[in-house]
Amino acid sequence: MTNPWLKKNPFLSMWLSGANAVAGSARGRIASEVKRQSTIAGNKAASDMCTMWTDAMAASRARKRRKKR
Repeated sequence: MTNPWLKKNPFLSMWLSGANAVAGSARGRIASEVKRQSTIAGNKAASDMCTMWTDAMAASRARKRRKKR
């Protein structure tokens, strides 16, 4: 006698296929969002470092003197 628990269940198979498709789509969207945000963070860090170095290399402005009366 065959074990009924080992028989293929077409409804369970379809449900698992759909769940796998949804999980794959969500994983792809999450991965693309992570990549987009890490690119933005890297560009901002590079821009901030460039700004910091250019500001540090620039000569400081002389203060305006007040007129004596």
